[in-house]
Amino acid sequence: MTAFAIRPAQAADVAHIHAMIVELAVFEKLEHLVVATEAMLHDALFGARPSCEAIVGEIDGDVVSFALYFHNFSTFLTRKGLYLEDLYVKQAQRGKGFGRQMLVALAQIARQRDCGRFEWSVLDWNAPAIAFYEGVGAEVMPEWRICRLAGDALAALADDVR
Repeated sequence: MTAFAIRPAQAADVAHIHAMIVELAVFEKLEHLVVATEAMLHDALFGARPSCEAIVGEIDGDVVSFALYFHNFSTFLTRKGLYLEDLYVKQAQRGKGFGRQMLVALAQIARQRDCGRFEWSVLDWNAPAIAFYEGVGAEVMPEWRICRLAGDALAALADDVR
């Protein structure tokens, strides 16, 4: 059996991560929302002021998964948290436990950094993902909804001078 290895992402991984972001968007039927370029991703991960981090999973040097995350903050806990923006395992590598191993690695990072929470979102129609997350002990919080401002709506609120 080939060994699956997890490591921090490096600049050389950006093209692989970007390609998997596009694959993820297609899977989620959201490819029309992807504006990310490799250059933008490189800047977000490795620029002068990185805004996120990533780990990758590889088999024999081939990157087959990624997890992109950043810190948030809980006012109730008065502690930082770890927020998983995206976790993706290539289709051909699913069902082998790699997603779980990626979550374990992220939980270990959260613990090492003294995070009070490790959180992420899941699409309500993605029953296999929901079952997977519940299987690792995550609580799917149905009473919470994501609120988002983007594009014109963000600009309109930012320009509000009331």
